[in-house]
Amino acid sequence: MKDVSIVLSGEAGQGIQTVEHVLTRILKNSGFHVFATKEYMSRVRGGNNTTEIRVSSERVRAFVDRIDILVPLGKGATERLKNRITEKTLIVGEEEFIKEEKGEKIAVPFLEIAKQIGNRIYANSVAIGFLSGLLGAEKSAIEEQITAQFREKGEEVVKDNIRAAMEGYRRGQEFSEKIGFDVEKDPSIKDEVLLNGAEAVGLGAIAGGCNFVSSYPMSPSTSVLVFLAQYKNDFGIVVEQAEDEIAAMNMIVGAWYAGARGLVTTSGGGFALMEEALSLAGMVESPAVIHLAQRPGPATGLPTRTEQADLNLALYAGHGEFPRVIYAPGNIEEAFYLTQRAFNVADRYQVPVFILTDQYLVDSFYNLPGFDLKELKVEKHIVRTTRDYVRYAITEDGISPRGVPGYGEGLVRVDSDEHDEFGHITEDFDTRVRMVDKRLRKGKTLKKDIVKPKLIGDENYRVLLVAWGSTLEPIREAIKDMNGVALLHFSQVWPLDESAVEYMERAEKVVAIEGNATGQFANLIRQVTGYHIKDRILKYSGLQFTVEELKKKILEVM
Repeated sequence: MKDVSIVLSGEAGQGIQTVEHVLTRILKNSGFHVFATKEYMSRVRGGNNTTEIRVSSERVRAFVDRIDILVPLGKGATERLKNRITEKTLIVGEEEFIKEEKGEKIAVPFLEIAKQIGNRIYANSVAIGFLSGLLGAEKSAIEEQITAQFREKGEEVVKDNIRAAMEGYRRGQEFSEKIGFDVEKDPSIKDEVLLNGAEAVGLGAIAGGCNFVSSYPMSPSTSVLVFLAQYKNDFGIVVEQAEDEIAAMNMIVGAWYAGARGLVTTSGGGFALMEEALSLAGMVESPAVIHLAQRPGPATGLPTRTEQADLNLALYAGHGEFPRVIYAPGNIEEAFYLTQRAFNVADRYQVPVFILTDQYLVDSFYNLPGFDLKELKVEKHIVRTTRDYVRYAITEDGISPRGVPGYGEGLVRVDSDEHDEFGHITEDFDTRVRMVDKRLRKGKTLKKDIVKPKLIGDENYRVLLVAWGSTLEPIREAIKDMNGVALLHFSQVWPLDESAVEYMERAEKVVAIEGNATGQFANLIRQVTGYHIKDRILKYSGLQFTVEELKKKILEVM
């Protein structure tokens, strides 16, 4: 087997994330391709959380339903996995946790081994070592990662955890040949990086010149705030945890007005409070970059699960009419490049730009080569003002020269009420029409910067799948061996590339795939182009698509 799916299951507080963090790095540094994602309940302690780690001879970037190795870390840890456990599943763990399960079982006394080392708390290190031995990871990688993980707890703790891992490793090796996992190593990937979607958004912001971030914590967007806070001193970023979402968004508008490049990161419920400030950005023609990490609603919904149901929220938020841009990264690479791009586009056109992700994307990670930074530039479009500076000068493309206070001799007047070219409040109806038309012309101008959709799969397709955002990689893997099937994936969902309808008109059948209940993007395509996608594969349980279910559903609609 050249692609192994490992699932760890247990309560919040049992250290599943630590096992995931350490094990994936051991495997990657041993030359294995890895992908990992998590599914967790909205609890600090208890409940039942799972992490899936795929270990492969080739690059893997999607969640699968299949479980090859299951490691339950407590009683009841398999309860919510019953429909995924088969006779082929190898279940590894304490005898009392696995004895009732179907499938092949290996009883490993993790706790007893840990006690013999010195403390039952080392049980997770035993499990890390066992899985590393089972898959043939390198001992040096184990020592390196265990040391990195526990260094701050002292030399003795590091030594004991390494001893525990090595004892687990020895036992894992004993079973390795019997099990027959044959995942090939690729030494060239040892120097690759492991990134999740949140880190990619954070790095993209840094590459885009972000120097101010404000947010009120809300899962799953908080991880971007935390990442940027960790590196604020390295990159000169001011980080502000605001008192609420209203303040956070207003701070971003103020930061751009002062000449900074600001990011706000939030989720649906938090963004709902930001809409008035979004309209302020539209009226004063302020750039703004908004990372909106989707999760199921309405209201609090499922706070720690995933969905693609906030497209309409991002598209129609705010009162009045003003242009905006919405990017929806399909994978970690796009999360980086599109976030970097967002800052330049916001600055160039003086509009709000959204980065629309979701829990699945921000919490998933895999190994990848470093990003290509050669062509990336921080583009600044601020002008030095003169004494006769006019902030809202009427222009053919709708874009007025943007000055900031203190940079030049001119006054930079902005007003949240309707205003004239100079920024003075007005109730003149003709001026109102001219200013609305000017702002909307920017919406037409920025269409020249649209990110085109990508066609993936059989170019001589009969069936065309249409999707956006984080469904990219599961669909790509699902159709890998399908003839006559292609995917048209959109990483920019507004403004929409209207010419993309030509791809749809060539197909015998078009199918929309979305993580929401109503087909929001398919409806948007019909609204803009008139093309109606009748066949739709929709999921809104709170869980991401699996490769297997997509294969099945695509074949059904074919």
